[in-house]
Amino acid sequence: MNIPNALTISRLVAIPILMALLLMRFPGHDQLAAILFIAFSLTDTLDGQLARRSGRVSDLGKFLDPLADKLFVLAVLIVLVQEGLVAAWVVVVIFSRELIITILRSVGAGQGRVIAAAPLGKTKTVTQMSAVTLLILQRPYHVLVPVADIAVGIAIVFTVVSGLDYLWRFRYLIAPFDPARRRAAVAGGAPEASPAELAEALAGTALTIAVAESMTGGMIGSLITDQPGSSAYFAGGVIAYSNDVKRDQLGVAGSVLVGAGAVSREVGEAMAQGVRTRLGTSLGVAVTGIAGPAADGTSKPVGLTYIAVASDGHVASREFKFEGDRASIRRQAAAEALRMLVAEVRALRPA
Repeated sequence: MNIPNALTISRLVAIPILMALLLMRFPGHDQLAAILFIAFSLTDTLDGQLARRSGRVSDLGKFLDPLADKLFVLAVLIVLVQEGLVAAWVVVVIFSRELIITILRSVGAGQGRVIAAAPLGKTKTVTQMSAVTLLILQRPYHVLVPVADIAVGIAIVFTVVSGLDYLWRFRYLIAPFDPARRRAAVAGGAPEASPAELAEALAGTALTIAVAESMTGGMIGSLITDQPGSSAYFAGGVIAYSNDVKRDQLGVAGSVLVGAGAVSREVGEAMAQGVRTRLGTSLGVAVTGIAGPAADGTSKPVGLTYIAVASDGHVASREFKFEGDRASIRRQAAAEALRMLVAEVRALRPA
């Protein structure tokens, strides 16, 4: 237990207190409830900032923080519905949005991907907190009734829009919208290549492999070495994240890096040839691209990726434009690199 987690838990502890204050009848009970609601709402921002600054981000905090936020707002809204201060459909809309996003996060977690809070999601939280505060205060201060109605309308708009924004941003988590699966379907439904397929393709050959990775940062090497016995054909790799490493360790010409740019077919092919030469292997596979969320100061789009496979006297390369967030783009790039590697190995096998 640390201070950020204690602040998060304080919102859960505050729920029955706020509910009791809203249901009780004594002078100033609504005003007190509003003050406490605002105070505990501020802990939502404070706990995250403290956790990040102190390096105390924990699994408990990641679990409790979104749970506390949802229960804190929904519990108060349910009491306000009972007191006739807000329509029940408002709670249904907010609850439905939170349920859908929670399911989406669970699907992402099951695939090893984390859905971070989006800017619209944070705006939604602020508008909801403001609306709830005004709903509480409209009972003792009737002049606030129209203001509260407007605030609720704004909160509902941001609730719906932010929910749709999440669904669009992370649509690839849902199978029919997964860009990698769509490409596989267009290609005849071929499944993603696996480390086992690569091992099977290499069986009976003396071929060896080296990898040069920029945007994937070692993911291809990790996929290859997931297969037991991969030491028989995998020599190693170079994570060439900077242009200096591409030039000094892989032999990519400085003129190519400047002229074509680090994310280009020319650099991808040079990286594949360079790692093959440096490590003395039969094949070299390389990936260079823009994983996002920013385009790193270039005019090239996020998701643009070049994958190249070099063998003796031959280089095969392809351009891809992946969709999704940073994690998804990197995963797709690593999977496509493995697929191209398997295809090249099979092409080199004697008939």
